[in-house]
Amino acid sequence: MDLSSFGPGALGDLVPIHGTDPVRGKWRHSSFVPWPLPSESPGLSPATYLAVGNARAALAGLDGTARQLPNPRLLRRPTLQAEAQSTSALEGTYAPLADVLTADEDRPQSLDLREVLNYVAMADRAFLWVEQGRSLTVGLLGELQRILVQRTRSENSSSGAIREGQVVIGRRAEALPDDLPVVAARFVPPPPGLDLQARVQDLLDWMSLSRPEEIDPVVAAAMAHYQFETLHPFSDGNGRIGRLLIVVHLLKLGVLSEPTLTVSPWFEARRADYYDHLLGVSTSGDWDSYVRFFATGLEASARRTRDQMLALVNVQAQLKEMVRNSKLRADTAHALVDYAVGHPSFTVRAVERDLGVSYARANGLVGQLVSLGILAPLDASDNYRRRFHSPAALRVLVGRGES
Repeated sequence: MDLSSFGPGALGDLVPIHGTDPVRGKWRHSSFVPWPLPSESPGLSPATYLAVGNARAALAGLDGTARQLPNPRLLRRPTLQAEAQSTSALEGTYAPLADVLTADEDRPQSLDLREVLNYVAMADRAFLWVEQGRSLTVGLLGELQRILVQRTRSENSSSGAIREGQVVIGRRAEALPDDLPVVAARFVPPPPGLDLQARVQDLLDWMSLSRPEEIDPVVAAAMAHYQFETLHPFSDGNGRIGRLLIVVHLLKLGVLSEPTLTVSPWFEARRADYYDHLLGVSTSGDWDSYVRFFATGLEASARRTRDQMLALVNVQAQLKEMVRNSKLRADTAHALVDYAVGHPSFTVRAVERDLGVSYARANGLVGQLVSLGILAPLDASDNYRRRFHSPAALRVLVGRGES
């Protein structure tokens, strides 16, 4: 880490650390420990306040649309799966979106796919926690991290615990080939120990307080996200957990009532700027540029998510019209259309379980909707674990573009 980049405006302290390299022996360097977040908003420019206001308006539009839907939860899973794919891509885990949306969650085809599906399970746990009105705790974060890495390359005996070792993040472009990792690193977060755990708890306590008169919720979400990523409390998964906490925080603050927001695609498309803005807060206290960047991302993400939500609702209406124009009249056929929009892929057994019908009835309904072109098999060769999908819904999810 370039220690000279931390100027008088740095929002933390450089703390000495040391270790032993197996080849070059003992080394000494410094890590960055951020100061606790303030109870008031940092000074922001008019341009940034405008970006924050635009983000608030876009989030209100998204939430208002969700509230008007007969069943907003119906669209939670496909948007969450899209978020999982994109946030994992930011961390170097790539699985095609179509594969994520149509995966057999019980039998993922690769470890990369398992990592992405773990994100969905982690998010489900976090959203349930918020819905139950429970406070954010270090224990919850540990549980989320353990879910995220289970049955992946990153799982180990310390999974679910605040890290016990020093970590480094990235590599500076100007670093020399023979520099020690800690010297070549782009950023070195705080050392492990009880102080790190206490600072994580302080952050969670800060996030639990609503200060609408002192800090706009969008600004608060930006500040909390910076603090979490800078503390970097786990040995793996900090980026994905941190971006999930953006949505969790907005839910806790009442800005969102339904977690349909997907933030990672926008940040993924601008990852270099994203990392630069985070670092800029640490090195020079540049809250203004970072908050403006963050708010712009939330606005674009909210608008894109709302557009996708409306497109899925439109597909849902078109498919139900196809049912009405057929000889099918059962309410269960319309329920299956809803199910297919909310579940990008599924088995007949899943329809039997979730719609509460017999296997024969579920199998017959699926077959009838296949004959109408509403559904299609994913793999016609696998008769034992046949999976089906709605091609029209899948096209909406896979075809979404970046703002």
